Amino acid sequence: MSKSDTPRSPSRPRLTSDEILKIARLDAEKAYRQLAAYVIHITLADEDSVWKVEYELKDKDMEGGGASYQIDPYSGEILSKKYYQ
Repeated sequence: MSKSDTPRSPSRPRLTSDEILKIARLDAEKAYRQLAAYVIHITLADEDSVWKVEYELKDKDMEGGGASYQIDPYSGEILSKKYYQ
C-alpha cells in the first residue's frame, strides 16, 4: 500500500510508538546486526502523518552512523529509510 492509499481516518487506529520501534528495529537489525551502540529517537511529526525513527551513535567519536526511518503511523509501512554506515 502506498502512502497515498493509506486511510487516514479515526476508524483506523494509529500504531503505538512501541509498534513503530519494533518495525524499525527489525529492519535495522538486518543492516547493522548489533544495535547496542545506538541511541534511538522517535517522534510523531508532520501533524501526525509520519513517525520518524533515528538511530544515532552513542559514541560521537565513532565513524559512521545509524539508520533513519519514516514510517506510516497507520499501516506501519516504511515510507523511507537511509543507512549511514
